[in-house]
Amino acid sequence: MKNFPLIFDAHLDLAMNAMEWNRNLRLPLADIRRRELGLKDKPDRARGVVCFPEMRRGRVGLCVATQIARQVHRSNKLPGWHSAEQAWAHTQGQLAWYREMEEAGELVQIRNVKELEKHLKFWTAPGGKTKSSSRKPVGYILSLEGADSLVTLAHLERAYGQGLRAVGPAHYGPGTYAHGTDDAGGLPRKGRELLKEMERLGIILDVTHLCAESFWDALKHFNGPVWSSHTNCRVLADWNRQFTDEQFKALIERGAVLGVALDAIMLVSGWAHLRSRPKDFNLKLEKLVEHIDHLCQLAGNARHVGLGTDLDGGFGTEQAPMDLKSIADLQKLGPLLSSRGYQPADIEAIFSGNFLGFLRNAWK
Repeated sequence: MKNFPLIFDAHLDLAMNAMEWNRNLRLPLADIRRRELGLKDKPDRARGVVCFPEMRRGRVGLCVATQIARQVHRSNKLPGWHSAEQAWAHTQGQLAWYREMEEAGELVQIRNVKELEKHLKFWTAPGGKTKSSSRKPVGYILSLEGADSLVTLAHLERAYGQGLRAVGPAHYGPGTYAHGTDDAGGLPRKGRELLKEMERLGIILDVTHLCAESFWDALKHFNGPVWSSHTNCRVLADWNRQFTDEQFKALIERGAVLGVALDAIMLVSGWAHLRSRPKDFNLKLEKLVEHIDHLCQLAGNARHVGLGTDLDGGFGTEQAPMDLKSIADLQKLGPLLSSRGYQPADIEAIFSGNFLGFLRNAWK
């Protein structure tokens, strides 16, 4: 696939897979799956689709990679740490893995425009022709999914020094700084203080996972760069995890880029977690193209949509389109978009150009 366009994936839980799923992402996909045969502790065992060799094969040369650690209070039934300090320590362990992958030549951290342009030049030959990517490090931008691990606002500045460039204030349920998916409520005082400090530091606000009240509060109180890294259309997949057209229009007005995801429960309505199967819905990548097209129609152009796949974000092929067996299969989206009339420039924008342009503007 070395002649295909570069892909920017705005949401991959790489460290989570390495440190909690115990996946050696340096290995070929077949080896990772083989080692998980017979394991039952996770529903996606032996069904993962992400590893460094497959990212390179599919030209996924740049991604937003997460740290994630939830703090839960006594009334919260979700899994998580019992203190912010424990959650912070967990994210530091994830950071240590990213650093080891940098040492091994698998990853390179991107923190500013200069590093971004250097990385793009490294992956792309003069004149736009693609160089061989079989041994190139994948660029990653560090993001925090759920801010519970920030013990204090001083920890946010410390994390910025470590390369953190985007923060989603909440994940699922009630958080320290905001209310997330399947929850309700506006931003608490700590949440507004977090946004103020993010704005001072120039950190991107990722509104993914914010419940409706926290979403609108965040847009009201934050004047910095905003994106939605991995959210689909509620009109096509009815669940509060998805955004309404009204929310998407507000994001488009703010100049946001909207990453679309490949979790089946975010692609179709009526998916029953742990019971439904992709074949029950004849689920294929074309369904993601429907979400992309809907967002392009809302925007009136193809300049606000990108990919934030969330692949191996707690699910594998058991909860993904049937024609996706590896992250490298993202390149199949090109012909599907072309068949709907999208021009090569539009496809390149959706694959990487829109998020790259966003970063150049946010980091200028």
